[in-house]
Amino acid sequence: MSALAEEDRPLAELLLAAGTCPRCVLRFCCVGSQLLYRHPAQDLLKHLQEFLKTSQEKEGTGCLDVADPPCKRIRLEHSREEGADGVTHNGAVPQLPSAGSAATESSPGKVCNVCLGILQEFCEADFVKKVCQKVNSADYQFTSFVFSVSLPPQLSVRERAAWLGVKQQMRNLGLPLAKDDIVQLKEAYKWIIHPQLSEELGVPADGKSLFEVSVVFAHPETDEECHFLATACPDCFKPAKNKQSVFTRMAVIKALERIKEEDFLKHFPCPPSPPKKLCDALEIQCNNGAVFVAGRYNKYSRNLPQTPWIIDGERKLESSVEELISEHLMAEFKADSFNFSSSGREDVDVRTLGNGRPFAMELLNPRRIRFSAEEMKRLQQAINDSSDKIQVRDLQLVTREAIGRMKEGEEEKTKTYSALIWTDRAIQREDIAFLDDIKELRLEQKTPLRVLHRRPLAVRCRLIHSMSCEYLDEHHFRLRLRSQAGTYIKEFVHGDFGRTKPNIGSLLNRTADILELDVESVDVDWPPTLAD
Repeated sequence: MSALAEEDRPLAELLLAAGTCPRCVLRFCCVGSQLLYRHPAQDLLKHLQEFLKTSQEKEGTGCLDVADPPCKRIRLEHSREEGADGVTHNGAVPQLPSAGSAATESSPGKVCNVCLGILQEFCEADFVKKVCQKVNSADYQFTSFVFSVSLPPQLSVRERAAWLGVKQQMRNLGLPLAKDDIVQLKEAYKWIIHPQLSEELGVPADGKSLFEVSVVFAHPETDEECHFLATACPDCFKPAKNKQSVFTRMAVIKALERIKEEDFLKHFPCPPSPPKKLCDALEIQCNNGAVFVAGRYNKYSRNLPQTPWIIDGERKLESSVEELISEHLMAEFKADSFNFSSSGREDVDVRTLGNGRPFAMELLNPRRIRFSAEEMKRLQQAINDSSDKIQVRDLQLVTREAIGRMKEGEEEKTKTYSALIWTDRAIQREDIAFLDDIKELRLEQKTPLRVLHRRPLAVRCRLIHSMSCEYLDEHHFRLRLRSQAGTYIKEFVHGDFGRTKPNIGSLLNRTADILELDVESVDVDWPPTLAD
């Protein structure tokens, strides 16, 4: 099937004369052959020139023969002969016939007036090797990759200018042209670059891969070329703290949607004039998708917060559960940062005993992602050997989706506590015995005074499912209770100046206070228990 037909000739002539590179000519001619774009730019130019010389003689048949359909709309459905990766099943690459050269304004040495050189210099083997050197030096583990590209904002302006110029030419000739059929620059670039990156890196390109290789392109003339849009659509361009220029890609696209065609034509040449300079590959970045580690932790210290305790920039305690665990995970996974979450939390002076509290850690941009079960066991042991304040168990890799199970039924799950209680007036065994018989005690708890500075004022209804008492002496007893998650146990004991009703003090008709509190179990069946 021919890639270019006679009706494409005036469009190709217009673009080539304006300084458009061969690949952008193919894009605007709606050529959807992935393989064709991968041919060397010089070869494509020669054959475009030959096509323009001979197309009329061949009565509408072009000389750029390819094996797949020319329209992007059809191309997306993939023909039987060509797979999604653009490779024919028999492995054959469509061959371009030899041709002589013809004089034209476009040449390999000039920067394309539409793509700013992205489909020229940055498709060459030298640039691909530069990208791969960056990837390899970053020392990531990966089995596939996804490639992304960030383009200079004025590319949208130049694409619009090229389109308006092409549309006018086709209208003059009475020929239809659908803008949606033009092949997007990013798509064409990936067609060319993917096979080269795959060969150099030795792994396939995969749109679902968690390992991303990205290139950020910039151009020194961005502000100059987009300035007219700020005058026409000032509301689209607002300064942002983390942006050096107001001319972001999204702001430019928004302005292009608003500006009238006649106003655009007054301020920007259509087709666009050649740029003064080539694009810069500002950054080559790598990023691995997050890895998730879960387990359960015990906390044995009454002087250890779950997360760093920092007030007004000042650290109050030297460490935390989060830091004692993350220190080892960050080092082994070689991650940039992490997010810690858990099934509830305990106060700094509360121990967590029994099977521990479920936790999960999201490790962001890890260099290492593959760990065997034995390696995870060794990592768990390293954490446990490093401190007597905590212990972890059931340490394992999990999926993002699995972490949701930790939060499921947050209000319905139960927790078991053990509290050492003091009373101001002497008690006997019979004074507390009735507490053992209380079941499903409903509480109304106003937000405690001690947390009111960080939580909204509200009245929460909670259940104490059951209680049992152990008499110690005239002023002390131990209370074990199983409660609904989210119950403020300390306030249930002392009443928080009447903000929790009923409370142990009101039930015993005396002042009561809590001296020690332990979490004995968090009844969440996650993560799965691992064999020792």
